[in-house]
Parts: sequence; C-alpha cells; structure tokens
Amino acid sequence: MQAETGGKVVLPSGQEVTLLEVISNVPGAYGLALRYRFLAPEVAREGGTVDAETAGADMDWLCQTYALPKLPVNGPMPAEIIISMSDRDVPFGESDPEATQFFNAYSIEAGNCLWEPF
Repeated sequence: MQAETGGKVVLPSGQEVTLLEVISNVPGAYGLALRYRFLAPEVAREGGTVDAETAGADMDWLCQTYALPKLPVNGPMPAEIIISMSDRDVPFGESDPEATQFFNAYSIEAGNCLWEPF
C-alpha cells in the first residue's frame, strides 16, 4: 500500500531526499512494519557526496523526526520502521547492481527510534 509520495526533505547532512513511497502491507522481521523509501541521489558511488556513516545519521534523523510523528494514532502500531535511501528508484523487492542503497531498521520504544541491526 502506498500511503504518500513525492515529499522533499532536507536532512542534517544537507542532502535533499524525495519520498518515493511508504509501504505498510509487507511485514518485517518482527511483524507490522512501515517502510519509508527515499530517493537520495547523493549516496551514489560515483559522484555522490554522502557516505554510509552520514547516510546512517540521516536515516536516524528521518526515523525520529519524519516517520515517528506520522505513526497512526488509531489502529495497530508497527513493530518497526524501516528507512531506506537509494540513488535511483529501484522498485520495492527488486535489486539493481548499479544502485547504491542503504537500509536501517528501528524498533519503537518510549517515543524513540532504536536502531536494530539486520
């Protein structure tokens, strides 16, 4: 299910990302998951200015500042939030060896995103 698309967000690193989609109908490792997928051209291997460590900090910020405030007030609470960044639009569930993609998963505890290793 695609909940929203097209929103641009400027991250702490200075990179601007575009929300590709929010997916809520594919369970994660711990049950209900919300996946926020972002187009982030600056994570590209060639010509990109954002490395994995910086992207990780940006994804932490996206979870805490962007995704958490959008959690449903009524209805089931997701067990995890997954934030992904890709330098190109790769359809969900597909791979592209030319793409640079980063993913972080977070559990939600006491109103905070807690990074969970995959």
